[in-house]
Amino acid sequence: MSARAPAAGTSAILLDIEGTTTPIAFVFDVLFPYIRTHLRAHLERYANAPEYEALFDRLRDEYASDQSAGEVPPPLVPAPSARRLASVASYLEWLMDRDRKSTALKELQGRIWEDGYGRGELVGEVFIDVPLALERWRARNIAVGIFSSGSVRAQQLLFRHSSAGDLTQYLSYFFDTATGPKSAPDSYQRIAAAMAVPPGAFVFGSDATRELDAARAVGMHTRLAVRPGNPPAPPGHGHQVIHSFDELLNE
Repeated sequence: MSARAPAAGTSAILLDIEGTTTPIAFVFDVLFPYIRTHLRAHLERYANAPEYEALFDRLRDEYASDQSAGEVPPPLVPAPSARRLASVASYLEWLMDRDRKSTALKELQGRIWEDGYGRGELVGEVFIDVPLALERWRARNIAVGIFSSGSVRAQQLLFRHSSAGDLTQYLSYFFDTATGPKSAPDSYQRIAAAMAVPPGAFVFGSDATRELDAARAVGMHTRLAVRPGNPPAPPGHGHQVIHSFDELLNE
């Protein structure tokens, strides 16, 4: 077991999203299918927007890296426009099929979800204990940050349009994989520096033991979220198990 962090010794909390604040089913059964349904129409709608050209440039760079690594993604076609967009969509679907943590893909997903939240077709789901815990921690001046493989845009949208209302008022920091891999200790060092809090004053909650291992390696206290829909805790993981945020600070 990791050492229990007393509530009085904690000045920052870092949270994963999928399986921690939000049911895994919402991500896999709602958010990801929404992307596949709307991907091609979204690309056609915004194909000529300047910011999408920059995104397409990043995709081409990632595509070249995939080829250099010996992978065989579907071909990217430079022209004409309709075939080009179709090939970009095929490559993006190929990345999603492999659950790739592509920065360009994550940005595009965030933009598609933004449309969905704006139209009221998506509502961010959070576990029932999350809003009250966030409110309680703010009252105690504990800074709360999010670290997720989804883009910062996607994170903010989920909490702004949550089933419990706008929860972004309780969240001070958002980090995605631009900070670094979630399984790399250096990522947690960067987050601690960005939040100006020593690692030992953090509690990090996640459903993934590899992420908790990385955070603990730099001195953070860790909590393994075993929520409804999550897999059971693996044997010998060494992290304190929680079933709700009421347990996160040993309150």
